[in-house]
Amino acid sequence: MNEIKYKSFLIKYAEIAIKGKNRRIFEDALVSRIRQVMKPVEGEFAVRRLQGRIYVDALGEYDYEEVMDALLRVFGIVGVCPVVLLQDEGFEQLAKDVVDYVGAVCPGQSATFKVHSRRARKNYPMTSMELNAALGERILDAYPGMKVDVHHPELFVCVEIREEVNLYSTEIKGPGGMPYGTGGKAMLLLSGGIDSPVAGYMIAKRGVAIDAVYFHAPPYTSERAKQKVVDLAKIVARHAGPIRLTVVNFTDIQLAIYEHCPHEELTIIMRRYMMRIAERFAEQGRCLGLVTGESIGQVASQTMQSLLTTDAVCGLPVYRPLIGFDKSEIVEVSERIGAFETSIQPYEDCCTIFVAKHPVTKPILKVIERSEKKLEGKIEGLVQAALDTAEAILIEG
Repeated sequence: MNEIKYKSFLIKYAEIAIKGKNRRIFEDALVSRIRQVMKPVEGEFAVRRLQGRIYVDALGEYDYEEVMDALLRVFGIVGVCPVVLLQDEGFEQLAKDVVDYVGAVCPGQSATFKVHSRRARKNYPMTSMELNAALGERILDAYPGMKVDVHHPELFVCVEIREEVNLYSTEIKGPGGMPYGTGGKAMLLLSGGIDSPVAGYMIAKRGVAIDAVYFHAPPYTSERAKQKVVDLAKIVARHAGPIRLTVVNFTDIQLAIYEHCPHEELTIIMRRYMMRIAERFAEQGRCLGLVTGESIGQVASQTMQSLLTTDAVCGLPVYRPLIGFDKSEIVEVSERIGAFETSIQPYEDCCTIFVAKHPVTKPILKVIERSEKKLEGKIEGLVQAALDTAEAILIEG
């Protein structure tokens, strides 16, 4: 951080700008989410929209790193620019301010640079090209050690002529995507593994608000396993927004399946019942689909045949953001969002307790449905009890 104490941050977005008549809806959603993530940040801030730009203004003292951490978690933001806002007092004053700014951000005054001007106010008396040349000349006069490099400059000086003049030289890359809630709402099947938190993050990046359901199996899974999932939900919510996490006691259902169904089919049948229950909660929450962390071929339950058999019980669409990811790619995202170290904690969840030695990898739907008939009259009450006793936890985002 240089000696300039920035009082404003220019928020840049991409896809929102091409939404035509709906652009305002997306901008409103982005502003709302920015205000939400800035609430816990120490200090007082104002979020405003002006001439197709969004600004976050610091109204007092603040911590730069804390502000950047909050803003760079907001989907819809492609870049954050610490910006100096100037009143238009004519070219001479602008040139002086630009020269002072360059001296502050480049203390050695020996870098290569480029000036990039843009006029949002077309009545400004100089064209963008004229501004580039004139400001570049003033910088060279003030700092003989500076050199112009229009292709690969070390310092990129941006000057935007708006109601206020925007002066900045840094753009910190944001996560991109679409603002919270603009893509509808979906139900995430969240476990304590690496994949499902990343799936939640990826679907949320497209503007989808998420709720989550976790299948707990006490005493085979501990309270620490449950807390691990709660912790993962908190990590995802930092990026994705508030999450309503539903914890379902799945023990009796698992035991019934284990007792009455072929063991090589346990994983598929358990998964089908998870999808049935998740869909019930999804419908209650007005979700438009289910989200899982499955990737083709990663494990036995994620072959094309297995996914087809699992999806057969669902009325809602099932979204799989990681379907074509390699494990290394999933791990990379998990590490980037801060979930990996929590995901690898050694607390088993219910998916790993009753694992067959030789699970079926190419299940046939009719065969699985025939096996499930053995559960008729035995599992319906257990499913209803699981629905009735589920615990809801609100995770703030």
